[in-house]
Amino acid sequence: MSPTETYKAAFDEPPSSKVSGTAETSSLVSPYVSYGLPYTEACAKHVTKTFGRSRVYIIASGTLSRETDRLDRLIDALKAKGVEVVGVKKGMRPHTPWTQIIEIANEARAENADCIITLGAGSLTDGAKLVVLALANDITDPKDLAEYSIEAKTPKTGVKPPTVPLICIPTSLSGGEYFSLAGGTDDITTRHKQGFLQNGMGVRLIILDAELCLGTPWFHWLSTGVRSIDHCVEALCSLEATPQSDQDAEAGLRLLVPWLLKTKQDEQNVEARHYSQMGVRLAMKNVRAGIPMGGSHAIGHQLGPMGVGHGVTSCIMCPAVMKWNIEHGKDNPDIARKQEKIRSILWSEPSAADLFRKAGLQEEKADLGDLLDVIIRTLGLPRTLKEVDIGEDQIDKLAKRTLDDFWAATNPIPLTDAAQVKSILEMVIG
Repeated sequence: MSPTETYKAAFDEPPSSKVSGTAETSSLVSPYVSYGLPYTEACAKHVTKTFGRSRVYIIASGTLSRETDRLDRLIDALKAKGVEVVGVKKGMRPHTPWTQIIEIANEARAENADCIITLGAGSLTDGAKLVVLALANDITDPKDLAEYSIEAKTPKTGVKPPTVPLICIPTSLSGGEYFSLAGGTDDITTRHKQGFLQNGMGVRLIILDAELCLGTPWFHWLSTGVRSIDHCVEALCSLEATPQSDQDAEAGLRLLVPWLLKTKQDEQNVEARHYSQMGVRLAMKNVRAGIPMGGSHAIGHQLGPMGVGHGVTSCIMCPAVMKWNIEHGKDNPDIARKQEKIRSILWSEPSAADLFRKAGLQEEKADLGDLLDVIIRTLGLPRTLKEVDIGEDQIDKLAKRTLDDFWAATNPIPLTDAAQVKSILEMVIG
């Protein structure tokens, strides 16, 4: 890593103007990324000089706040630059409940906050995207968020773009900070997680600090890393993939797999953490560009509100979906061709190939699901629903809910019947 700051567009091209699935339109925010400076120095610099703001509200990881001095150090750095910290929320409940989003927005509004900062990842990031949307549109009641969802029966008109800049300092590899789409759970009535993608939504600046992330527990770091592997794998498998998307996904995969394995061997390896972060940037380019994901993401979105972390959903579902697709897609040669490409990529990575051989896999026989299974098990992560307390009695409901996800239909074999999803889930009951 450079000892000085690198500050540039997080993506080398402007946002896609394509409107398909969750492709971002040119009216959405294109984030910038900063790395090479300590997060405290970078954040204080950009709050004051880049954005010209002076009243910040911080949403911080509960664990980071309770068990480390990372939040205190950020507050001190901001105050040293004359910035007033007008509010702090320590922790956000998983899967971004609407009631908490509006609670934070109301607090920030009351204190005239002119910048929102997140220190952490996952639900914090999604929640903050919705907080700045709520601030811009004077949303004060959680129930009113339903009107802004991409699932709203009557799309909201006249939506005002956020004007309060959002700065994210992520401590995981889930990558949500790179994409304007946010997920929030209706914890009032349906308990269903919905997507939000409105004009001007998104993070303005992403600050990466690999050393900060040394405090992220290995389980969370590695499982969210598998989430980014899942982004690369499903992008490469997509029937709407392009030469550019394939290039980006392959490059991301070639960073993520070996450097995650190195992190597993040595949690204090700053270089491994940094290059894993660089892999996430590449993985998220395709989601932003509108390359559809598939069944792993569709099922994972519904496992989330049931208490399963996003990264863990990929650990369980991605290998299973790959196996199901190859078994049920024999009439479509593109499915086998695309999986074969990923197999070749993984076998060509020395650290991965060594694992496969030690596990007794043969290059000419092992399918993509087998290879992913070995990688995930080596990282010490869950591979069955039983391990995350999802029982057989929940399978039918989960299968039906998956059909409502926007990426169910973009699986290489479209998931249009609950029986299809159930057959995938039955592969990983445990």
